[in-house]
Amino acid sequence: MYSVRIAPDSPSSFDKLIANLNDAGTRGVIEGDGFVDAFFGDRETAARFGEPIASAETDWVRTTEDAWPPILVGEKFFVVAPWRTELTPPGRFRLEINPGMQCGTGQHPCTRLCLEAMERVVKPGDRVLDVGNGSGILSLAAQLLGAGVVIACDIDWESSRVVPFFMGSADAVRTGAFDVVVANISDIVLHELHPDLERVARRRILSGFQDERGEWSCVVE
Repeated sequence: MYSVRIAPDSPSSFDKLIANLNDAGTRGVIEGDGFVDAFFGDRETAARFGEPIASAETDWVRTTEDAWPPILVGEKFFVVAPWRTELTPPGRFRLEINPGMQCGTGQHPCTRLCLEAMERVVKPGDRVLDVGNGSGILSLAAQLLGAGVVIACDIDWESSRVVPFFMGSADAVRTGAFDVVVANISDIVLHELHPDLERVARRRILSGFQDERGEWSCVVE
């Protein structure tokens, strides 16, 4: 693979440059401060745009997969991508989640804080509502912890459907229908939803916001 660095003549010529690079079959473009690095499979094509530099071939699939190593969360969870082959440590649940566009991979502190709180709060047989489920990681965790019923909801139709799901929020849920509600969303949305979250469940695990020190936080009510 070969790369070439190009400095557009002006901001207005940038779009035309990108179009020309795409027409030439670039394998990718990285934008810098006043320049772009374009990558090509052969030297001759790259030379049309500047002085080619040989670049090491990159296995992007392998690079992406290596970017998601397994992590231990709390005392019970082993969060792992589907392609990882590491054995689950004794005494832990294998929480398999595919990193994608939906929020919730286990990497963010709020997700980890929610999982740790769920270990303490969710009991076998509990009815659990996951509000704003995203990737479904918290719904899956509730199932692993032995919840009897797990329902998820989200206003994003593209959210994962790993458990029974409805499009909407807590305002559509019957009063007292759940034992635990978990919501890992923004503080603004949590403030708006809080009366309904109190209404639908006797215990609440709330995260997605920062405390007064600027650190990510999770509250159990």
